Amino acid sequence: MAITNILLFALGLALLVKGSDYFVKSAASIAKKFGVSEFVIGLTLVALGTSIPELASAVFASIKHAGTLVIGNVSGANIANICLITGTAAAIASIKTREEMLKRDGYIMLLSSVIFLIFILNGTVSRIEGAALLLLYAAYVMFLIEEKPEYIGKYHFREFVDYFFRFRYMITMKSRIMARIRKRREKKNGMTPYEKRNVWELFKAGIAKDLFVMAVGGAAVAYGASLFVNSAIFFAEMLSLPKAVIGVSIVSIGTTLPELSVTISAARKGFGNIALGNVIGSCITNMFLILGVSAAIFPLHSTSQVLFFIAPFLIIASVMLLAFIKSHWEIRRFEGAIFLMAYVAFMIMLFLKSGL
Repeated sequence: MAITNILLFALGLALLVKGSDYFVKSAASIAKKFGVSEFVIGLTLVALGTSIPELASAVFASIKHAGTLVIGNVSGANIANICLITGTAAAIASIKTREEMLKRDGYIMLLSSVIFLIFILNGTVSRIEGAALLLLYAAYVMFLIEEKPEYIGKYHFREFVDYFFRFRYMITMKSRIMARIRKRREKKNGMTPYEKRNVWELFKAGIAKDLFVMAVGGAAVAYGASLFVNSAIFFAEMLSLPKAVIGVSIVSIGTTLPELSVTISAARKGFGNIALGNVIGSCITNMFLILGVSAAIFPLHSTSQVLFFIAPFLIIASVMLLAFIKSHWEIRRFEGAIFLMAYVAFMIMLFLKSGL
């Protein structure tokens, strides 16, 4: 039985990773055919691509009322992103950092961890709190899309807080939608019937294949998430471990494999700063979007271990990352080694506290 579940666990993870890859590629292709800019595609679909395994497994676990597994997965994935993935990238080659990584995205990432800790103080992330997290994610995406000359190099954390509480993201969303509608109308009206027919033929030529690949990728993600979560719950019960611990360890490491592979590849090619941006963006996505969606489906119940050990460690790791970003505006190899040692120490303490 255990061997069967190990195989199902591995199969579920493989389907999650490869299914999300095909899903994102086909979705990006469809978006291009609808005239969506590459910037918006990169900001949304590509950025979400490496987080789809966490999202799919979290949603499925939430449907099965395994809230502690969701919380463990999300918090564990963020700790793995900061300590394991950033540590690995920096250990391969020093990562150059920028001011925006600290003063905008870095502080927002830290804010998401602090909000997470506040929300689990009563032991539950409610549906209302989940909705608040989703609102924060929508505001963050709109905040990144917003471009004004007077804010170049100044659109930082303080401006984000002001942007959120003044509901300015609603204005951004409305203006972008209206601008897109106007642009498409102007483009359509300026075309001859022959040009319109050619565009439609080109559209039809590739859309069927993209939709098919997207459907297959989505089905693979859904089925993989089912196998993955069911196997994780089986191991938690077999080993008499809390679901949160399984989520922090086995599930989070499995779902962060896409980020890890991308990071190693980017670091080897000298693009460590891109990998770091992906890590910070994934942490924000995990806390705001994935936790928000899961809590909106069904309230998530936490444990004392998450409250008093895992969440505080996540905040400490976040502060360490911000400090390393600012030190000489690069994350050096020895700082990467510190992250890796911190991750090993965290995992050892996690299992010791669980009685293993």
